[in-house]
Amino acid sequence: MSRKILFGSLARIADLESRDFNYAPIPREQWEAGDYVVGSIAIARGGLSSLELPNGRVMHPEDGDLILGALGIRYATLEVVGSYERVGPEGHMELLSAAGLLGHATSVSRMLPSLMRVDYRGHATRGGRKLSMRDFAKRPEAKIEYSAPTILIVGTSMSAGKTTSAKIIIRQLKRAGLRVVGTKLTGTGRYRDTLAMLDAGADAAFDFVDVGLPSTVVGPEQYRKHLRNLLGLIGEAEPEVVVAEAGASPLEPYNGEVVLDELGETISLSVLCASDPYAVVGVMRGYDIIPDLVAGLATSTSAGVELVGKLTAVRALNLLDANSIAELQDILTRVTA
Repeated sequence: MSRKILFGSLARIADLESRDFNYAPIPREQWEAGDYVVGSIAIARGGLSSLELPNGRVMHPEDGDLILGALGIRYATLEVVGSYERVGPEGHMELLSAAGLLGHATSVSRMLPSLMRVDYRGHATRGGRKLSMRDFAKRPEAKIEYSAPTILIVGTSMSAGKTTSAKIIIRQLKRAGLRVVGTKLTGTGRYRDTLAMLDAGADAAFDFVDVGLPSTVVGPEQYRKHLRNLLGLIGEAEPEVVVAEAGASPLEPYNGEVVLDELGETISLSVLCASDPYAVVGVMRGYDIIPDLVAGLATSTSAGVELVGKLTAVRALNLLDANSIAELQDILTRVTA
């Protein structure tokens, strides 16, 4: 191929940058989530105008550039809703996430003026066979029963403070001398979240991209199969404690309910990161769960912390406040002892 292709970070598990491949159109009925596809950028400007590369860096493509991403589905409350299943015969798609998730956007927040448009050029192929994320998915070498104490961080929405909370918790666990594995179990694939856990000191970090999913908006049983492979990879890393982030809220179609079911009694601490105090009440009532701790945007000030307490009687901490660290350390010591 004479034209250089820019790779989205969903290709980080594959060998497409180091080994030759071709691309050619295939019939629409053969498209599946996770398929690697090549497209040309028709309109680069817009709210999602950057591309996250396999190394985690971000660049801004221009009109006419070729990019490789993966077909998938996104269901974000604050940004974009879209699916590869809604792509029409003309092959017009949008960049649904900076990681290279491709599909047709059906609903876009007004905070994003427009999306990067990508015109389908073909599926990545070798030997006449299309290439998919599942071809490069990691699997545990042996069946390991997942048993590590897990600190589960969930959110009332995207951008509620989950990854920030995960980083702070990982730092404190490492200061206590523990072997920590970080993971993002649900959401839409972005490498930055996994890298953030490693930067915070995690001994290893994994996410659902590692096991072949571009996002976790898939059928529950399909997701359960991938989740068990992911938990197997985590188990092989021999963690003393796992810090797990479940992107978005458990009420959204990202399979948060499957996560709770599979983790079961290994959850030693549940942290709810909320966009505001009233969202805490909404998740508790709508999903019938009571978190052990509330953090995130809802706790940005003492007023927020106090309101969470009045509304729910659940302990809330502003983890960005240095005065909260001693109490957080006490909590972590109890749940990891």
